[in-house]
Amino acid sequence: MSYEKMSGTELNYEPCQYGESRLLFRGPKQELDAPFVAFLGGTETYGKFVPRPFVNALDEALPINCVNFGYVNAGIDAFLAEPSVLHNAQQSDVTVVQVMGAQNMSNRYYKVHPRRNDRFIGASNMMQMVFNEIDFSEFHFTRHMLGTLCARAPDRYAMVRDELRMAWSARMKLLLNTIGGKIVLLWVADHAPETAMGTSGLGPDPLFVDRLMIEELRTMVDDVVEVVVSKQAQAKGIEGMQCTDMERVAAQRMLNAAAHQEVADALEKSLSTMI
Repeated sequence: MSYEKMSGTELNYEPCQYGESRLLFRGPKQELDAPFVAFLGGTETYGKFVPRPFVNALDEALPINCVNFGYVNAGIDAFLAEPSVLHNAQQSDVTVVQVMGAQNMSNRYYKVHPRRNDRFIGASNMMQMVFNEIDFSEFHFTRHMLGTLCARAPDRYAMVRDELRMAWSARMKLLLNTIGGKIVLLWVADHAPETAMGTSGLGPDPLFVDRLMIEELRTMVDDVVEVVVSKQAQAKGIEGMQCTDMERVAAQRMLNAAAHQEVADALEKSLSTMI
């Protein structure tokens, strides 16, 4: 299905809630009283602009319900702050946890919105002391703020990056320990974890996460599924994605429909041995 066939149409995500969670997840809403696989993650798991994200593809392929708890721009904090979601994950037969970037978490340097984790709330006193020439009131999003620090004070920015990496590792261990049971850790990106840090700028998504950080978690999970999106899938661009004309630029930065199928294929092999 080409972009031209879908141009100007807005995708209905059938937003729904589970239990007492305040987060709106992608529907259709699933029943949680039957065996199910829970999927926790960010924009990629949610499937922004993709009519058939990998969770839906797996729901069709596997003999068990697949419940999408993906949340757009989520960091680890979004799930740790939602007891209802954690409870649902604990009740699942298997939980798939996407590797999310380290930038969207509260830490010693700055605070993010408890649900919309990409929103920058404010800098700590320590942050303001270290970067006394920066006016933090001009920032609304974590990536914009970090990009500015990286460009204007790269040596001091490295301190913040290292803090985020340490916080990410600690927060991920807490999340995995809290969920328990069978867990699959999912890496999905256009590169392998070895190259995640990059050589200039902020680096590619998921921000600041590298191989060592993934390996530290391996003993806590039943499987690590790494999906490096193929060149063939990347070349398809927004083919098969559904967005309005104004959303086209944003869609070009998202995991596309072909990549979602590659993720589904990789996860199906892993999950079919656990359910």
